[in-house]
Amino acid sequence: MRIRQVLVDGRTPVNYEMVAPVVETMRADPRVRFAFTASEDPDRLADIYRNAPAGTRLIGSARAAFHKWDAYLTSDFMWATLPRGTVRIQMFHGVAGKYGFDSPQESMRAWHRLFFVNERRLRNVVNAGAIDADSDAPRLVGMPKVDCLVDGTLQRERILADFDLDPARPTVLYAPTWSPASSLNRMGVSLLERLVSLPINVIVKLHDRSRDLREQYSGGIDWVARLTPLLSRPNTRLALHANITPCLVAADVMITDHSSAGFEYLLLDRPLIRIELSDLIRQANVHQDYVQLLADASTDVQSPEGAVHAVEEALADPADLSAIRRRIAADLFYRPGTASARCASALYDVLELAAPATLTSATREVNPWPQSA
Repeated sequence: MRIRQVLVDGRTPVNYEMVAPVVETMRADPRVRFAFTASEDPDRLADIYRNAPAGTRLIGSARAAFHKWDAYLTSDFMWATLPRGTVRIQMFHGVAGKYGFDSPQESMRAWHRLFFVNERRLRNVVNAGAIDADSDAPRLVGMPKVDCLVDGTLQRERILADFDLDPARPTVLYAPTWSPASSLNRMGVSLLERLVSLPINVIVKLHDRSRDLREQYSGGIDWVARLTPLLSRPNTRLALHANITPCLVAADVMITDHSSAGFEYLLLDRPLIRIELSDLIRQANVHQDYVQLLADASTDVQSPEGAVHAVEEALADPADLSAIRRRIAADLFYRPGTASARCASALYDVLELAAPATLTSATREVNPWPQSA
């Protein structure tokens, strides 16, 4: 049987993390072969896929254009030049409602498949006029990246041991989004100076773009260099891996501003603290649905002092807002724990291959639009 060829395109390492669980699910199938490219920034190909396992097939964008691909898969609004044609699949990344993902101004009808994380985004895209209500392109899949948050594969104590942090101490994760208007740029150093003095573990996870020295992403600041001296204490760590999910599992409390990771943390039903920044919301073009959802599920603060006070309160009463967190997580993540299998099944359908029997139990809701949409 002819081997099906799938091209994955990425702009940052997080794009790889979105598709990695699906690739792992299909890895043993000799009928399918994946290749990975970086069409918009070919010089960063190796860096974008730095967390991929050894033997991962990396291919330059110019070379990719000469191949015939059975499917093109990306989790960002990218469009590689592929003159020989393919089935183009958009699987999005994140659920923060930023940068037009939930209110696209341009048509998305050119995509052959749209793998949606939740019904809300599906409805928003239809309401924005980007796709038709009777389109055959959408598939309600979920987010493969977060399956590990609910299926028991990650354990807090083991992750803290890997970080060489004391598991008896409560752990606070600070994970801001990227932007010159982010909390990292506005108050990050001041916040961390206060946090590291508390009797807690502190993990800092920077967004991929906050490590990009260009002004529009990081404000032109080398944040790794800036934060490394501050995070040199025994109770502090700077997480360097692109995948934030282990950090989420390790944390008893999370602080963010407006990030997809903040929403993902809701799946663990632990206290979330939101640094409220109106400039960030405006500059990131955040859909108002998601502004309100994150505000409802978290404790809002406006200063480093307020954030530290909120941490102390959260550790004292972690069950506060639990019902709201659970409700919003159920809204934003479709059937977490099974999304990787469902996404793989949808990809097998595109490739016109029978899915392995182990995936069939997760395929029942892949194709139809949900009735409530």
